[in-house]
Amino acid sequence: MTIISFVVQLMGATMLLLYAVRMVRTGIERAFGASFRRVVTTTTNPISAASTGLVLAVILQSSAAVALLVSGFAGTGALGFAGGLSVVLGADLGSALLIQVLSFDLEWLVPLLLAVGGGFFIKSDQRKLKQAGRIILGIAFILISLRFLRETMDPIRDSAFLPSIAAFLANDFVTAFVIGALLAWFMHSSVAVILMCVTLVDIGAIPVMAGVSLVLGANLGSALIPIWLTRGLTPVARRVPVANFLLRGSGALLLLIVVNRLPVMPYLTSANAAQTLINIHVAFNCLLLLALPFCRFLEAPLARLLPAASDDADDVPHEFVSVLDDAALETPALALANLKREVMRMEQVVESMAAPVMELMLKYDRQRAGNLIARDRFVNDALDDIRRYVADMPSEKMSKGENKAARELTEYAIALEAGGDLVAKVLLPLAKRRDQEGALFSRAGKQELTAVHERMMANMGLASNVLISDDLESARLLLEEKNEMTRLERSSRKKHLKRLSEGSQKSFDSSDIHLEVLRVMREVNSHVSSVCYPILYRGGQLLETRLIETLEEDRSDVNA
Repeated sequence: MTIISFVVQLMGATMLLLYAVRMVRTGIERAFGASFRRVVTTTTNPISAASTGLVLAVILQSSAAVALLVSGFAGTGALGFAGGLSVVLGADLGSALLIQVLSFDLEWLVPLLLAVGGGFFIKSDQRKLKQAGRIILGIAFILISLRFLRETMDPIRDSAFLPSIAAFLANDFVTAFVIGALLAWFMHSSVAVILMCVTLVDIGAIPVMAGVSLVLGANLGSALIPIWLTRGLTPVARRVPVANFLLRGSGALLLLIVVNRLPVMPYLTSANAAQTLINIHVAFNCLLLLALPFCRFLEAPLARLLPAASDDADDVPHEFVSVLDDAALETPALALANLKREVMRMEQVVESMAAPVMELMLKYDRQRAGNLIARDRFVNDALDDIRRYVADMPSEKMSKGENKAARELTEYAIALEAGGDLVAKVLLPLAKRRDQEGALFSRAGKQELTAVHERMMANMGLASNVLISDDLESARLLLEEKNEMTRLERSSRKKHLKRLSEGSQKSFDSSDIHLEVLRVMREVNSHVSSVCYPILYRGGQLLETRLIETLEEDRSDVNA
């Protein structure tokens, strides 16, 4: 095998592994992502928080993804520091246990996974079954990529240069540690890096000691990933990833020195070299859980390290200052960039207004609701500023495409303002009315409203991504989610009416409010999701009527 052929095959196997891990995570996020906020933010103690993190890491196949979720929730005040750090420490262990599961000999499952996953993904019209197919296919691709990796490394196991490299990594554990950290950070997946290390140790390509150093380095690199990805968030949101890095990084360094300088490896070694690597990885992350009782004591030093940006109250949005710059008006490209940033800021304010709606719907707080209603003024002011800014833009110096982009951003700003009005003038007053009347939602009704609200919030996050990226595939996904929201609202309405016909008193008392909340949340979702239409139209994915679009999609499915 030539060196070029080896590098190409190694890169192919590695990229397939990364893609497969991402495919599983994407499928799970699309199917169940709207429920993650409720699951993470309702933990009551360190043990349950760590258990939640463990399960989420196994599901998402990434402790870094869980850390990002926690950072977002901590930044909005929905999750405290101690609870958030407990979730992340549990996620670290969950990621390690996932390595154990994926290291089993499961190649016999690959044909079955491909058949079932492919059938669900290609043939199913149900959204969750389609995403289940995506997840199953992703797992199959992970197993295939690991087989490719073994087949790539086997021919060079007895080559002249591999033993020297392996011996160097075994003797210079610091370099191996740094390489492991850099690989995990560069690939943004410690799961992929550690699976590679386990595979290389299993086939004898590298010694166990080199593998241990690489794996410990990957633990450090994995803790760096959420720090890098949250660099643009508030200091409060970044405290949990930094604390996790300090705990995991210092622990990895300490264990690196222990296993390389003290005679402890004979007590850690098992009959199978690859299993030894996994055992050390799992044991290390289990030991990190010893920090759970002390998580709350880390909050004060982290608050000093990362102080809040301002002393404003939590109920005052930090996004209320306009980012429009009149000095950029003479340069159309800069003016459009400023305009998009202002619309993005406007969307974030609307999102911050909508996030606590279900909490207030279930337990009304007059002061908190009043603060949220006051934010609507910032949304209205932003729309006025956007209209003025677009009017002042030199249209004669702008191309046809630039003028069209300015109009599209203005139209989306109008939609966001309408969404903000619905939250401030309808949803929050409905929460107040429910409290005054003492009406209670049935258990099933509460679950349905919570599911609709979670879907609405997830779609707001997706709409932000679409606004920033102008990505056609993301726009298609947003439209699918908008249609799914309509189906969800219709399903909840039918279930509610069925409960009424069965004589449920709670459903009867809260019927008007339940149906109105469903309708308004669907309308808010429609306004926020409207950002996808110009992108789909430009990409030739949106025809003149929705009926034609549906027929075209059905026809393409048949042809496929």
